[in-house]
Amino acid sequence: MTQLQAAREGIVTVAMETVAADEGISAEEVRAAVASGEAVIPLNIHHENAHPVGVGRMFKTKINANLGRSVTHSGKGDELEKLDIALKAGADFVMDLSVGSDDLKSIRQGMLDASDRPLGTVPVYETISRLDGDIPKMEPEFLLDVIRAQAEQGVDFMTLHAGLLLGHIPAAMKRIMGIVSRGGSIMAEWMLGNKIENPLYTRWDEVLDILAEHDVTVSLGDGLRPGCLADASDAAQFGELDVLGELVDRCRERGVQVMVEGPGHVPFDQIKMNMERQQKVCNKAPFYVLGPVTTDIAPGYDHIVSAIGATAAATYGASLLCYVTPAEHLGLPDGEEVRAGCYAYRIAAHAADVARGLKGARDVDDERSRARAAFDWDRQFDLCLDPERAKARWLKTRAFTDEAHGDDHCSMCGKQFCAVRTSRRIKKLADGEA
Repeated sequence: MTQLQAAREGIVTVAMETVAADEGISAEEVRAAVASGEAVIPLNIHHENAHPVGVGRMFKTKINANLGRSVTHSGKGDELEKLDIALKAGADFVMDLSVGSDDLKSIRQGMLDASDRPLGTVPVYETISRLDGDIPKMEPEFLLDVIRAQAEQGVDFMTLHAGLLLGHIPAAMKRIMGIVSRGGSIMAEWMLGNKIENPLYTRWDEVLDILAEHDVTVSLGDGLRPGCLADASDAAQFGELDVLGELVDRCRERGVQVMVEGPGHVPFDQIKMNMERQQKVCNKAPFYVLGPVTTDIAPGYDHIVSAIGATAAATYGASLLCYVTPAEHLGLPDGEEVRAGCYAYRIAAHAADVARGLKGARDVDDERSRARAAFDWDRQFDLCLDPERAKARWLKTRAFTDEAHGDDHCSMCGKQFCAVRTSRRIKKLADGEA
């Protein structure tokens, strides 16, 4: 049985128990959330070393790191190095988006073996990579074969652009950026070139049969996600979303776990509406969003720009955040950029969990504040998201001061002007101490 089928039968699986322990809730609460479809646990039965991770509004907000080689850059070894960086930086999920290589299966297997976190893919990438020509002649049966092979290999979740239909394309062509989703553009061009409806949509039942056999979670791709602020919240985006809502119901009927992918570039004031609309249309299926990027003028800083949007998205409805790195819109990220993207999104996820009042989310903030007030530097660093970076920066400051001067003051202000130190004296005065 899939996790969804087991949950509906009243069975608490080992994966559900693991998620419950990680989230600090009961296994029955996890089972009920999975049974309703409001939570998923992407976990292919063949990915033996994967640690189960829950995605849903009752859990902590999770982050995903996109990895993978391009046609011109990176390879198996590089991607495994980036994978290690992403996992050490706290990624909950990883996706292999590799293209343009005869070695895609080997690259993916290396990631599956090395990752104890669920791994996702976009099967149409491998399908096109294995065909010839600038506009490959993709046979729907071949795409299904690739989906089947990846499911058998152990992929935990797959982005499938099944909601983008022929009727949506004219609206998308009125945009400034058109279709910016790589998978979405592949499917749109194939449909127009062949004058045939999306084969993932027309053969969806066959796709679900494959995924149910291996308990692969569907991540319904947003092939018409906006690629700039001007294109956000338009007829193309919401037309596809309505179809995704239909596909969510069909996934659940077949016992296949499903989450829904969301927009990439959205003005800040439209984020809340987008999150709430998805939750309504898709019957509370977990929402997996890229950013959103909140301005189009900050290449090199898009991990910051998008983390702003991601915080709002997770506050108002998203459950899984796909990171954006400083290399977004400029090139394939290197290891340090992968690291920066992961930490930016861990910050966004945590800030959103605090904002929505998730039980226990703020405990670590309060504990670290008490350590700050006590000038307990070691404890402060232990409680940081990135202890290594924080301590290194502090030591850089101390290198310019006299260590004998002590650590009982702020590192920025110095002993004489430290407000926290002064506040301790004020408290003594207020308490009537001499």
